Amino acid sequence: MVNASTSAGLIGVVLLARHGDRTSTLYQDPATYNSTQGYLSALGAQQEYELGQFLRNTYLNPSSPSYIQGVNTDVVDVDQLYVRADAGGGNVILDSAYALLQGLYPPTKSSAITLANGKVATPPLGGYQYVPVESLEFWQAPALTSWMDCEYFDLHLGRLNTGVVFKDLTATSAPFLQAVTPYLNGLNNSFLNMWNIYDYINVQYTHNKTFYENFPTTLLEQARYFANLHEQNVFTDSVINGIGQIAIRTLWPEMLWSLGNMTLPSNKVKIALTEVDYKPFISLFNVTNATVTNPNISGIADYASVVALELSQDSQGQYNIAMKFKNGTNDNQFQTLKFWGSDSISLNNLIHAVDSSTINSTVNWCFSCNQTVLRGCSVFNYSNDPFLNPTSATGY
Repeated sequence: MVNASTSAGLIGVVLLARHGDRTSTLYQDPATYNSTQGYLSALGAQQEYELGQFLRNTYLNPSSPSYIQGVNTDVVDVDQLYVRADAGGGNVILDSAYALLQGLYPPTKSSAITLANGKVATPPLGGYQYVPVESLEFWQAPALTSWMDCEYFDLHLGRLNTGVVFKDLTATSAPFLQAVTPYLNGLNNSFLNMWNIYDYINVQYTHNKTFYENFPTTLLEQARYFANLHEQNVFTDSVINGIGQIAIRTLWPEMLWSLGNMTLPSNKVKIALTEVDYKPFISLFNVTNATVTNPNISGIADYASVVALELSQDSQGQYNIAMKFKNGTNDNQFQTLKFWGSDSISLNNLIHAVDSSTINSTVNWCFSCNQTVLRGCSVFNYSNDPFLNPTSATGY
């Protein structure tokens, strides 16, 4: 464990936030996990707004022990924030980022400006504050949806779907799947389809009054239980650089880069936020062994969940990271998670621990996934690669 003695306040924070509630189901092909996003509901927008308010009270409140030194508290300085979001398909993740930011920096008349002619211009809606969000489309780069079109991940799914773990879970879940079948509207009731079963039930239970009034709550609890087991296996692996961890492996480079930049005197960014779906949470908690000491965080994080990597500096000048987690709007506060059994870790040690597993570019993703055509991979030359082209004599 690193020295816990830190100077007052934080230097900055890197955030991973899950989107809010959707208006429709998210169908994921059990053989590939390819999917298209849904659309943010009014409930989802409220969830994200409340998350933004929580983060505002945690990091922008000068009386908070987690206050970020030097951050603008009322009128946003856009240079102090770096925000990006998955924008593939529907709008649920991108719009979740905007809703969160509304809670983080709410409208204020203090955002008004005085023009050269002396007139005062106030933004609409009582001083709405516009924070730029970098939207990453599916076709632009695989960083935020790294499991999709990844051939090695498909092989990982194939091994799971035919392996002993899922065969045992298929037998264990059989009574539940039989009981729930009348409510599935023709949806495949195989355990291999467990995500889609759970997501259909969850969406219907939230938005369909007739379904809500007739569906047994005990079946809802069992659906979440078996979906957690299913997804925990899909998005984890036995080694840190395993393909099952790919959801976090492509996020590490940006997260570590942001933390490292926050230590530089010239850096202005105080908050780096990436809006994602549930998958990176599962991989992150598995990679860092956080689930060993907090097994209750395994599985699917709730809507509007957030992980915070808080950067501080101790009295010896060492930069340290603490990892905190808030599981949706039902949690009122952060819980501190452990990095490999420790409450915090030095930035250098964190970089050293995960560096070998990171996928830091599209070309690296192409090689890691055995993909040579889709998602921009066709522009690279694979003729000298001994794995993708075994006839290569030298390899490089």
